Amino acid sequence: MNLFDFMNTIPTVTKNLLIINVLLYLATIVLERYGIDLTDYLGLHLIIADNFNAAQLITYMFMHANFTHIFFNMFAVWMFGRILEQVWGPKRFLFYYLVCGIGAGLIQEAVQYIHYAQELSAYSGVNTGYSIIPMEEYLNMMTTVGASGAVYGILLAFGMLFPNQQMFIFPLPMPIRAKYFVIGYALIELFAGISNNSSDNVAHFAHLGGMLFGLILIMYWKKTNRGNGYYYN
Repeated sequence: MNLFDFMNTIPTVTKNLLIINVLLYLATIVLERYGIDLTDYLGLHLIIADNFNAAQLITYMFMHANFTHIFFNMFAVWMFGRILEQVWGPKRFLFYYLVCGIGAGLIQEAVQYIHYAQELSAYSGVNTGYSIIPMEEYLNMMTTVGASGAVYGILLAFGMLFPNQQMFIFPLPMPIRAKYFVIGYALIELFAGISNNSSDNVAHFAHLGGMLFGLILIMYWKKTNRGNGYYYN
């Protein structure tokens, strides 16, 4: 099977999400050579930063920091997203994906603003160890990118739709049910977020935010009977 045939086997929305993310990743690399930082335009800036605009709550989830970042996110979109799209249909799946991504961005904004208010607001600059960066400039450097929030929402939905589906997760020597896989991931992210280890540059609370907004939306659909037939054992 060639690449063209393989892409034709992927549902429409999932396929287009993969294509858009890859194209923007390649565009970021190419434009960087010409002195254009696409992340500065499309990445999510802190709401009080000069470079913030509301559209970034959508565009940021199509940007990625490096190859590993985009590879694992897009692998999860392909692996789990195509199944959700087949169950829910393209419109519902796309709506869910965007809600989880936007929700993750909002949570990340809140967490970063709290960090600023508690630790940075009293200072006019930040000492990086090499130089002192003016606060206005530093705020613009607090940029979030990636589809991880939407991906964690996808993982949550898969775990709720197929809770007893057996999954093989490296390096575990035995399969694990999807519901335990999702719970484990959530606990790991919660621990990482609470431990306040910002040195890994991972937006742990954004991941949890994607799961939270996904849970709220799924429960709303279930309550309004729009989720009939969407839950399996």
